[in-house]
Amino acid sequence: MIGKKMEEALNSQVNAELYSAYLYMQMAAYFKHKNLPGFANWMTVQVQEEMLHATKFYNYILDRGGQVKLMSIDGPPTSFESALGIFEMAYAHEQKVTGLINNLVNLAIEQKDHAANMFMQWFVNEQVEEEANASGIVEQLKMADGQPGAVLMLDREMAARVFTPPAAGAGAP
Repeated sequence: MIGKKMEEALNSQVNAELYSAYLYMQMAAYFKHKNLPGFANWMTVQVQEEMLHATKFYNYILDRGGQVKLMSIDGPPTSFESALGIFEMAYAHEQKVTGLINNLVNLAIEQKDHAANMFMQWFVNEQVEEEANASGIVEQLKMADGQPGAVLMLDREMAARVFTPPAAGAGAP
């Protein structure tokens, strides 16, 4: 059985993950509108990852006998300045999510909820990857320094990204 404090915190995380999907979907729409299909693809894959994360939290709450309480999702920003600005925003957002995950780990330790602590370790590792991916693209876009040819080359590279759900037992929902 899951404790009430942990249940509330995990429900908040479901909301945060759904917001992340919403944010990345808006970013994908911007890139599609700007005829940058590779960057749009990268963001669409990110949407799928965030939905997977939300589903994992959702299922965990239910598996532990808790009650899922879906909340309203705030609207994301709808206008952006540039590809670099978007990826800087994505990187900052992933840093914020890392903080949320770390808070959940701290709560699990405080509550002596060993199952929740073990569950959260997948997300701790996932956030290292999420931050590294966003940060890497920020650095590449900075190197491109507004050169249209370089941005288009990065766009083509982003088109190759595909969503690969984790194998069963390796963090699958």
